[in-house]
Amino acid sequence: MFGFLKKESGGVTAPATGKCIRIEEVPDAVFSQKMMGDGFAVIPSGDTVAAPVSGEIVMVAQTKHAFGMKTKSGIELLVHIGLDTVELNGEGFTVLAKPGSRVKAGEAVIRFDKAFMEGKGLNMTTMVIFTGGYDREIKISQFGQDVTAGEVVLPE
Repeated sequence: MFGFLKKESGGVTAPATGKCIRIEEVPDAVFSQKMMGDGFAVIPSGDTVAAPVSGEIVMVAQTKHAFGMKTKSGIELLVHIGLDTVELNGEGFTVLAKPGSRVKAGEAVIRFDKAFMEGKGLNMTTMVIFTGGYDREIKISQFGQDVTAGEVVLPE
């Protein structure tokens, strides 16, 4: 999809187009206090959430609001779409990549109905949480700036 991401080790990319923020800025203590792990977030301006790394989709939540990935190098991460979206039981989400699929960084995994989510008053901030295999400090120069889905934010 994005020619510059063909390399397996290009880094971690933005999961959505929108404003990149520190995990500590997410208005939910589970994420901001790093209870699930360290990471970063994007406040999406669009309706598509992409794979932040090249690897395998190892899990898609039954409620379609989150998915897990693992890279060849052993990095495990969770992408969680929105706050309190688990309560929708999958309504408003379309899964584009199933568990077991190999995807490239920047490839669309889940799409959500933006108008539906806005109508429900939901915050669609999307978090990338490192759950294993990534122990480096999260240093992102784009914090507070707009990013594009598939744009490298954590170079390797």
